[in-house]
Amino acid sequence: MSSAWEGFELFKQGAEGRVYKGTYLGRPTIVKERFKKFYRHPDLDEHLTKERMKAEARAIARSKTAGVRTPCLYLVDFESRRIFMEEIQGSITVKKFINDTLSDCSEEDSFRTILPVATEIGSIVGRLHASNIIHGDLTTSNMLYSLSTEGQISITLIDFGLSHVENSAEDKGVDLYVLERALLSTHSNAEKLFPLILQSYKKVNVKDSKLVLDKFEEVRARGRKRTMVG
Repeated sequence: MSSAWEGFELFKQGAEGRVYKGTYLGRPTIVKERFKKFYRHPDLDEHLTKERMKAEARAIARSKTAGVRTPCLYLVDFESRRIFMEEIQGSITVKKFINDTLSDCSEEDSFRTILPVATEIGSIVGRLHASNIIHGDLTTSNMLYSLSTEGQISITLIDFGLSHVENSAEDKGVDLYVLERALLSTHSNAEKLFPLILQSYKKVNVKDSKLVLDKFEEVRARGRKRTMVG
């Protein structure tokens, strides 16, 4: 494993671990490494980390089967707590794409440019939920935007570290609420974008979209109540 790890450089660090960039088997690769939690018993920490890594890998594979673009998995190494996966070349976060578009274009032109991205986001989340996949951290920072050589928009979903499989309308409603809050906190035109996302979501997740959206409204109401109470 040490030879496979050579040449990787730290890309960013968060509360749960580090992300590295490098080359694995001749391919541009991202590596996620989970921290050891020293406040836990070592055996418990090892068990929980292993289960979390398994869940993340399963969610990525299951999402791909559901028709959602995700990075290809190259290696899951439990001993080093690292997951090796495809680096999506030529991509930027959807957060950056939206903010750049808003700053560079008029409101009308930017809305027209962002519209197909919002539609695709709704479709992606709809496909996830139709397959009972809860992402757990739906933000525009965890979506990568790129264009194919034919100019076709591609959105890749990343960071499944909090994901799980659950046929729960409540969990799906929370997933949508997290997305809405993330949009409102980072994008000035989120109030226009989110209804478009939901419209596309309903077209894809036909079976239980009504129940999920009812739960979403309940979760949203609870969130507003907490905000008012302070």
